[in-house]
Amino acid sequence: MKDVRVRIAPSPTGDPHVGTPYMALFNQIFAKHHGGKFILRIEDTDQSRSKAEYEENIYKALKWSKLTWDEGPDIGGPYGPYKQSERTEIYREYCQKLLDDDKAYKCFCTAEELQEMREVSKKLGQRIGYDRRHRNLSKEEISQREKEGQSYVVRLKIPLTGECIYEDAIKGRIVVPWADTDDQILLKSDGFPTYHLANVVDDHLMKISHVIRGDEWLSSTPKHIYLYEAFGFEKPTFMHMPLLLGEGGKKLSKRKNPTSVFYYRDSGYLPEAFVNFLTLMGYSMEGDKEIYSLEEITKSFDVKRVGVSGAFFDIKKLDWLNQHYLINTIPEEKLWDRIKEWGFNDTFMQKLMPLCHTRIKTFGEFFELCHFFFVNHIPLTDALLTPKGISKDLSCSLLQSIIWYLEENGFEKDSIFAASKEVASVFGVNHKKVVMPILFGSITGNHFGPPLFDSMAILGKDIVRARFLKAIEFLGGISNKKMPKLMKAWQTKDISSLEFKS
Repeated sequence: MKDVRVRIAPSPTGDPHVGTPYMALFNQIFAKHHGGKFILRIEDTDQSRSKAEYEENIYKALKWSKLTWDEGPDIGGPYGPYKQSERTEIYREYCQKLLDDDKAYKCFCTAEELQEMREVSKKLGQRIGYDRRHRNLSKEEISQREKEGQSYVVRLKIPLTGECIYEDAIKGRIVVPWADTDDQILLKSDGFPTYHLANVVDDHLMKISHVIRGDEWLSSTPKHIYLYEAFGFEKPTFMHMPLLLGEGGKKLSKRKNPTSVFYYRDSGYLPEAFVNFLTLMGYSMEGDKEIYSLEEITKSFDVKRVGVSGAFFDIKKLDWLNQHYLINTIPEEKLWDRIKEWGFNDTFMQKLMPLCHTRIKTFGEFFELCHFFFVNHIPLTDALLTPKGISKDLSCSLLQSIIWYLEENGFEKDSIFAASKEVASVFGVNHKKVVMPILFGSITGNHFGPPLFDSMAILGKDIVRARFLKAIEFLGGISNKKMPKLMKAWQTKDISSLEFKS
C-alpha cells in the first residue's frame, strides 16, 4: 500500500457534531494501523457562518474524544496552511485552469432565475437543479456581461452522457450516470471556493491517499472524481462510512437528538466509553466484541469489517458502555474525585451560590433547589408543561420557537429572556402565566427554582437545548408536516395560518 495519509475537514460553522469525532476516529484508526499520517484541516470557506470560537470548539471536542492528529492548523506541518481561508489564491489559480481548459464555465444566473428554475422543475416533477443556461455562452457574451458588472459563479462542466464508475473500498463498485450529476458551483461570487473545489485541490496538494468520509458524500463523489480527472490528479481511494442514524432510521438530526459532543461531555459520560461507542457505530470487532480500547481496534482494524448500512445511535448502548467503564476503570476511592471534577468543582459550584444564597433556609435545601444542575433526566408531567388553557401542541410550538430564537441569538441570559418575551408576543400568550411555567418545567422539572435565566445560562446551550427537545418529545413532538409551517410562521412572526390541537 502507498504511504497512507488521511484527513478530516470539519467546518467551524456550529457546535461540534458527534459525527466529527466519529469520522475522525476511523481516519485516525486507519492511519495508525497502516503507519500513516492523520491530518486535521479546517474548511472555513463559508465566511458568513465560520467563527473562531467554533474552530476552537472543534479542537476541544476532538481532544476530549482522545484524538490526536499529525498535522493541522494548531500544530502546523509540511503542507500548510491547513485552513482553507488562508488558501484562497491557490483555489482561484486552479479554477482558472479549469476555465482555460473548458472544464468549467461562468454562470451569471441571478437568485430570482435560480428560484424560477426550482419552481418550474417542481411543477414538471423533475429533479430540481440548474438548467445549464449559461454553459455555452460565447466569449463575447461573457465579456459583455462582465463589463456590465454582472456577478457570476464558476460551475463545473459535467459530461452530459456516459457514466462515472469507481470502486469504493467499503461499498464496492459504484456506477452513477452523469445525467444525474449537476454542474456544481466551484467558485462563489465572493471569490471563495465551495467545498467541492477546495476539497479536491487540498487533498491533492496534501497528498491524501484515502478519503474516509460519511455516506452523505456519495452523491458528490462523481463530481470530485471528475475534478481529479480534469486536473490530471491521481485519485485517492474512497471509503464511505455508514451514517449515524436516529429513531426511525433517519439521519441523526439535532432537531430530535442532542448531537453536540459537549452535551455528552457535560452530561458526565467518560470519553473512553464515548470513543468505544462511536467505533461500534461503524465497525464490528471479531467475535462481536463490544468493549475494547482504541489501541485494540487500531491494531486489529480490517476494512472488511466496516458496516455498509447506517448505524443506530443508541443512547441506551452508550449508557451501558459508560457504566462498564465507570465500574471497571475508576476505583471506588477515586470515584468522588471524578464526580467532583465533573460537576462539583469549586468553579462550577461558585456559580450557583448567588442563585441560592437567599433562597435556602438550611444547607439541606440546596439540593431541593438546585438538583436539576446535576441530573440528566428531568421528571416531566403534563401539569408542568401545559399551563391552564395551553394545549400540548401549542406548548411544543412555543418551545421549538424558543430554540430557534436562541440558536440565532445565543444562549446567554439576556437572549433567553428576550426569547421568552418574543415568543409570548408572537403567539399571543401571557409571558408570566404561560411561557415562564413551561420554561421552568422543561429546565428544572418543577414549578419553581432559582432564577431561571441565570440557571439556563449556567447549564449552557447543549443541556438547555436537549431539555427543550425532551420536553417536546414528552408532549408528543411536532410532525414532519407541521414543522416547516411552524418555521415559516415563526420567521414571518405571523401564526395566523397555524392550528393547535386542543
